[in-house]
Amino acid sequence: MTLDRGAALARFTSASVASLGTTRESGSPHVVPITFAVDGETIHSMVDQKPKSTTALQRLANIAARPEVSLLVDHYEDDWTRLWWLRADGAAEIRRAPTEGCGAEEAAALTALRRKYPQYERVELLGPDALLVRIAVTAQRSWCASEEGSAALLAYLSPGAVRDP
Repeated sequence: MTLDRGAALARFTSASVASLGTTRESGSPHVVPITFAVDGETIHSMVDQKPKSTTALQRLANIAARPEVSLLVDHYEDDWTRLWWLRADGAAEIRRAPTEGCGAEEAAALTALRRKYPQYERVELLGPDALLVRIAVTAQRSWCASEEGSAALLAYLSPGAVRDP
């Protein structure tokens, strides 16, 4: 059973984390968890300044070579009637997030990310290596197992709902 576009977008937007799927040059898949913010038909994710094992991130190399990506948000329970997932496909581009004087879209993305993730008050978003991944959504898909799955999805969105980490 699918969800209407507005409901799917609202549910996707409220998720804390998504899995970003990219494709390596070899054609093999690469999936990593990301934080993100949604602005209409555009999704933004920061490559922020928190410690990483390398600055040459595979996802960035993949996007540079093949910009087609998928983002997946899902919910699992042992009660399979409550399962659901939401996917956004799109074309990604990598933008430098300058230390000063961001463009209007970049500034709005940074504001949205800081609003959604209070942790960004403690993690530097801007800096010499800061990058913003911009995804122009080209397609959306959703599925829920049943009316109970749809209800679980609605409960997930309810203000004050307890969410699994």
